Amino acid sequence: MYTPAHFAEDRLPVLQALMQSYPLATLVTLTANGLVANHIPLKFTLVEPAAASGPPPAAPAARAIVHGADARSRDPDALVADTSAVPALVGVLRGHVARANPIWRDFDPGTDVMAIFQGPQAYISPSWYPTKKEHGRVVPTWNYAVVHAHGRLLVRDDAAWAHAMVDELTTEHESKRPKPWAVGDAPDDYIAQLTRAIVGIEIPVTRLAGKWKTSGNQPAVNRAGVAQGLAAGGSDDDRRMAALIAAHDAPPASTAEPASRVSVGLPAGPDIG
Repeated sequence: MYTPAHFAEDRLPVLQALMQSYPLATLVTLTANGLVANHIPLKFTLVEPAAASGPPPAAPAARAIVHGADARSRDPDALVADTSAVPALVGVLRGHVARANPIWRDFDPGTDVMAIFQGPQAYISPSWYPTKKEHGRVVPTWNYAVVHAHGRLLVRDDAAWAHAMVDELTTEHESKRPKPWAVGDAPDDYIAQLTRAIVGIEIPVTRLAGKWKTSGNQPAVNRAGVAQGLAAGGSDDDRRMAALIAAHDAPPASTAEPASRVSVGLPAGPDIG
């Protein structure tokens, strides 16, 4: 991802917060027919630095079976993955897909996949820049915040693992509702039937890259103008982008995360990416 230095975001808590707030990821995998994108809710679990060099945490009784493009004609049971050989330097993404989805059978086990998490985004009008009145040299742009997570795809073809994953995701997303629904509210045989129709996936994340295109290349007066214009726009995305721009001018929070745990940006470039 092209990332000028003034748009780079490498603070792990900030990246984690976006992935948690916008969990619907675009998962890009390399298949026998080229690149394929699937849209899958994924849960990110941070791996503490002390455990970063060890195997990724797994749900009880989980069984990792790796199916790849070179394994379509082979016995899946012969492809049990050794997760101890897969470093989880940042964290782990978990989710599930329909058993009918070929993503868990047709992918290259030797190539990283990429999960893209899209945060707030908004059109930026040049009329919000106070400098427009000074020299008129302003143009529209588009602001956004995004996280790319990289790692090898593991398949958890295990009913107990899938059931636990569904239960965990459901509990998390239902917890704020006045009357939360729980997996146990449905008949056991119905849940068992649906669980057999899904397959768990897990991605030990070895690299994160964040890009916060939030007017960071503009002078403070223009950033303030953009935030004010967005705040008056009315849409949720506009207000969230206004908050991100305002956060740009807030004192940076200290972080103990070493730079090696996340991707940093490239040298600065023009404001077109």
